[in-house]
Amino acid sequence: MDRDALCRSLGYVFTQPQLLQRALTHRSHSAAHNERLEFLGDSVVNCVVAKYLHDTYPDLPEGDLSRLRSNLVNQQTLYMLAQKMSLGELLLLGEGERKSAGSSRPSILADALEALVGALFLDGGFQVAEKAVLSMYIPFIKQADVLTLGKDAKTLLQEYLQSRKLALPRYTVTATQGEAHAQLFQVECAIAQLKMTTRGEGSSRRIAEQMAAEAAYQKLISQIN
Repeated sequence: MDRDALCRSLGYVFTQPQLLQRALTHRSHSAAHNERLEFLGDSVVNCVVAKYLHDTYPDLPEGDLSRLRSNLVNQQTLYMLAQKMSLGELLLLGEGERKSAGSSRPSILADALEALVGALFLDGGFQVAEKAVLSMYIPFIKQADVLTLGKDAKTLLQEYLQSRKLALPRYTVTATQGEAHAQLFQVECAIAQLKMTTRGEGSSRRIAEQMAAEAAYQKLISQIN
């Protein structure tokens, strides 16, 4: 993917291309990096998702809405959405980050996606940013069960297996990459009775386990459907 393809997928062409450049620039690459845009984009994403949930689920109380939003606007979900957009291919990284697989690191990809939303907001206004965020999130939300969105993947997988009297999965760290301050963990989730193995990666063991559990849970659900 190139930047033109990214703009086509967003349905928007930047009038200030330097904003897009900055959104895709990690701090390891240059001083003109995306952290301030990330700060702005985080607020925009939270606002858009909160409004969508408020309007779409009028019967849900505030507590449930808050849990849903927290589960949707977090590093794991943003990372998954960024992966679907192949955003890592466009990131400008310093040499060290490139060598340590920074383009696939969940924290870097999640931050870049929020920075992209911040750039869209500054360049085109709230409606442009809102349209882009909804185009990313609505398909994801519609594929999910709204009653389970407030639960993390490991809990969902555990409940699924326990309801079928199956043994709980085993999580094993299979590899780590990068420097101590910016490691990328790779974890395997094994369900012995089903002869199923999935993998996940993240900037911490916990996140990697969640990603592996998410892959296993989605695989099991797809078999039912």
